[in-house]
Amino acid sequence: MLIIDSVSKDLGEFRLKDVSLSVEDSEYFIILGPTGAGKTILLETIAGIYGPDSGRIILNDRDITSVPAKDRNIGMVYQDYMLFPHLTVEENIGFGLKSRRADPDFIRGKVQESAELLNISHLLHRHPGTLSGGEQQRTAIARALVMEPDALLLDEPLSALDVKTRESLRGELARIHEATRTTIIHITHNFEEVFDLADRVAVMQQGSVVQVGTPDEIFRKPNSDFVADFVGMENLFSGEGSPDGTVTVENLRIEVEDGMPGPVSLAIRPEDIHLSKTAPPQNGKNILSGCIRTVRQAGGIVRIGVDAGIPLQVALTRQGFEEAGVGPGDPVYLSFWPSTAHVYPPGDSGGT
Repeated sequence: MLIIDSVSKDLGEFRLKDVSLSVEDSEYFIILGPTGAGKTILLETIAGIYGPDSGRIILNDRDITSVPAKDRNIGMVYQDYMLFPHLTVEENIGFGLKSRRADPDFIRGKVQESAELLNISHLLHRHPGTLSGGEQQRTAIARALVMEPDALLLDEPLSALDVKTRESLRGELARIHEATRTTIIHITHNFEEVFDLADRVAVMQQGSVVQVGTPDEIFRKPNSDFVADFVGMENLFSGEGSPDGTVTVENLRIEVEDGMPGPVSLAIRPEDIHLSKTAPPQNGKNILSGCIRTVRQAGGIVRIGVDAGIPLQVALTRQGFEEAGVGPGDPVYLSFWPSTAHVYPPGDSGGT
């Protein structure tokens, strides 16, 4: 549906470097990456705000690389809403249709339909300055959707909202996508948004796309040290892989599901490690003994640092930690399945 083919753009401080992506029709596609990775430039280049220095953008089999932004039929919503303060909610939503000189009755009908979809019909007479952040963002999304765009681009649409409103609007976005089947490309730093909304995810680093996959693939099977660290694997090690399905880290042999000979990187999510006072049954698991060094409360999660010959981070729920009955200095056993010990070629850069 949308093909980004080897697109580059240099704006000095921010840039895109030979970015290639394909987004399927009706897909909810999320782009992750640290600040400065090039996420917003990519969205603005797709929208037509910037023309690429090289490469092509294809939308529904049409080359739109040089097509003006107003003629691309792509909607874009920013985190700061960008509503017209002197217009009512109704006038804001209908602004694009009015600019197209659509029939007034048609505009009223489409505005009402879009407002109902976003649950803001009761706000149509209000001005943006009298609305909450969530109401303003709903208005901005309604304004984009009323144009029936081929693709909707969302630039961190929930980041300026409080936690409760963010959770509510996240659910609204899922419902709206299900109802309209609009192709959505969404930038975020929030991992909850990824798991609640995304069909697929792209991770960007320094202007390049370094991995594309489902949320589970990105978070559990990263292809580089950068992605593993960015998605919070925490337990990252260099080791020597063996064809027999083991990796040696320091003096420890760890069984893995997908063996790879030679130097490798090994990553294990902290929540995939089980901690206990007594040795668990083998049952095909990796079992390590160690000593608790640190315990840190992080909301409803307790993060435990264990010296097991290698430093390992374990994440338990508060209840799980209390049931384990352990603390700093206590000897413990750690266990994890070979399938949760992910192996990939060493180095910081991955590929799509």
